Amino acid sequence: MADGNAVPAPPSRLQRRLRAALAWLHLWLGLTAGTLFALVSLAGSVLVFHTELLLATRPQLAAHAPVADGNVMGRLLQEQAPRGLTVLDLPQAGLPVWQAHFSDGRRAYFAPDDGRLLLERSHHDDWLMWLHHWHVELLGGATGKQVLGVAGWIAMFLLLGGLYLWWPKRGRLGGQLRWHSGPPARRWLSWHRSSGALTLPLLALATITGLGMIYHAGFRAVLVGALGAGPTPVAAAPAAVPTDIDWPRVLARAQAAFPDGRIARIAPPAPGASIVSFRGQAAGEWHPVGRSVVATSRDGRQTLLRYDATADAPGVRLTNAIYPLHVAAVGGLPMKLAMVAAGLLPTFLLVTGLLFWRRPRPRR
Repeated sequence: MADGNAVPAPPSRLQRRLRAALAWLHLWLGLTAGTLFALVSLAGSVLVFHTELLLATRPQLAAHAPVADGNVMGRLLQEQAPRGLTVLDLPQAGLPVWQAHFSDGRRAYFAPDDGRLLLERSHHDDWLMWLHHWHVELLGGATGKQVLGVAGWIAMFLLLGGLYLWWPKRGRLGGQLRWHSGPPARRWLSWHRSSGALTLPLLALATITGLGMIYHAGFRAVLVGALGAGPTPVAAAPAAVPTDIDWPRVLARAQAAFPDGRIARIAPPAPGASIVSFRGQAAGEWHPVGRSVVATSRDGRQTLLRYDATADAPGVRLTNAIYPLHVAAVGGLPMKLAMVAAGLLPTFLLVTGLLFWRRPRPRR
């Protein structure tokens, strides 16, 4: 009969070597790639409140009622498309002005009632846009984005490797989670290990959703392959193609397609296009501008497509949840504060790890 109080066998030489190698990698990857990841994460903590900070520092944007006028929308699309407009966000409660995104990264803001220009900014002249540019692509375009992706995978390795190094033996969980006040070496090590273990789910969520945004196509392929996707939505052909777009009627018909949601974004229609398409946020949809779609005829008399993203297969819904989870667009203030903490934690782990590494060692 086995003895219930038997002492576990000591780790083998191979296990000790593997653990030592993992600890060495954890240290040096944490001090190098971990430093970059911490700086990126600090920017992310600020960007959780990007819109709130924008409105606080640019009060001219907040002094409006969030009303979308079809004529103003049509004029903005016509005037700004030659300047490189890619999409135009409609006024909403959180940002009650038209927000135009341009191909060179600029953003412009227009009054909802008459379309007058209120503000134009880019990462060259706006600190929030600079932080966003750093957080998304390290100020380096596509190359910076790929470097950030590598740093993200290294961060996941650090999290999982740290969990393995921390994992307690049976009956020692409480001791492994305890934060010690001294001596310094014990303090920094216990703070590093305990905080990393306790906040691992939050750190992993922030990291994996960030990777999901960088490698969107790959993540979507995996999730859709495993959990499925509905048929690709295709707009029906209109019965007739009028010359001019009736923007007030088009917008009204699009808004009627999602009475419990909202129409959030439009791209400039191609010259001569027979349909006008909008992005919409259906009721219960997490994405801040929605992944739903509504398309109308140019005269606004026909609804040619109504796609509700919340009714798609789980693979698509989970893919669509990556971005809103990362930017804390769901869950209200508690989720925002949690993601702020997730952005601060890598710096805390870096500093405590560095202090432990720099601890005084006895002379031999």
